[in-house]
Amino acid sequence: MRHFTSVNDVKDLDGFVQKALALKESPFAHKHLGETRTLGLLFFNSSLRTRMSTQKAAANLGMNTMVMNVTQDSWQIEIEDGVVMDGGKAEHIREAAAVLGQYCDILGVRSFPALQDRKADYSEKIIKAFIKHSGVPVVSLESATLHPLQSFADLVTISEFKKTPKPKVVLSWAPHINALPQAVSNSFSQWMTHADVDFSIVQPKGFELSDQFTKGAKIYYDQEEAFEGADFVYVKNWSSYKNYGEVGNYPKWMIDQSKLVNTNQAKVMHCLPVRRNVVIADEVLDSESAIVIHQAANRVFSAQTVLKEMLENL
Repeated sequence: MRHFTSVNDVKDLDGFVQKALALKESPFAHKHLGETRTLGLLFFNSSLRTRMSTQKAAANLGMNTMVMNVTQDSWQIEIEDGVVMDGGKAEHIREAAAVLGQYCDILGVRSFPALQDRKADYSEKIIKAFIKHSGVPVVSLESATLHPLQSFADLVTISEFKKTPKPKVVLSWAPHINALPQAVSNSFSQWMTHADVDFSIVQPKGFELSDQFTKGAKIYYDQEEAFEGADFVYVKNWSSYKNYGEVGNYPKWMIDQSKLVNTNQAKVMHCLPVRRNVVIADEVLDSESAIVIHQAANRVFSAQTVLKEMLENL
C-alpha cells in the first residue's frame, strides 16, 4: 500500500478487517515499526476523532507525530497551478508538500469541500496535490468526497456486531441544519458495495448520491420500507449532490425508536459528531441499539492498520 484514499487501495478487504481486529487485540505488538518514523497530520478543517485516533494509532506503532492546523498555523496555501500569487496566499502547495515530505515519512491530509462548485470539489485537488508533490505515502483523513478511515472502522464494527454472515445494512439520510459534505456517505456506500453485506440506501428524492459510489446498492425513498429486517442502520446527513449543496428540510426523517420497530433489532451507527434530536433522538442514542462509541473506538485500529501497512513498505 503506497497511498490510502479509498477502498480501491485495499487488495483484500476481509483480510484487512482481520488485520484491524488483530491489532485491536495486541495494539503494541508492532511498536518497533515506527520508532524512527514521523507522521505529519495536516488539517484544513476541524477534527476530533480523526485527529486523536490517528495520533493514538501512530503512538501504538512507536511513531513521532507532528500536527498542523493549516488554516491557522501555516502560510495560506495556493492550490491552483499557473496563478500569479499576488494575493493573500503566500505559499504554493508544490513547495509546501515537497517540504513536508522532507520532514515526514507519511502524511495524513484532511480537507473539506466548499459545497459551491461540484466539479471543483470532486476533482480532489488538495489530496491529489499532496500525493503528487510530497514524495511520501499519503493517508486521507477525509477529503472532499471520501472518508476511508471512517468507513474502514465502520466495516470493522459491523464485523464485530453482525449476527448473520451477510447482514442487511441500510444507510439512511437524516435531517441537519447545515449543508454537510457527501464524503462519509459516499465512502460508506463504496465500502459496503465492496463488502459481503446486503446494502441499501434510503433518502428523499433529490438527495441521491453520485452513482460512482453507489453501484450495486438498493435504492429506497421510504424509510419504513428500507428498514424492514435491517441488522444495521447507518444514519448520516448529506447535502444534495444533484442540487449541489442544498440542505433539505425533512424533519420527519430523524431516527427515533418508532423507525426501528420493524428492523431485526438493528444496531444504529453514526460517524459523529451527531446533533441530538435533529439527526437521531436521545432515546436511540442512549439505548443499547446505538454503537456510535464503539465505532469511534475502532477509528484507532483502522488508522493503525493503514499506517502499519505503509510502514512495512517504506
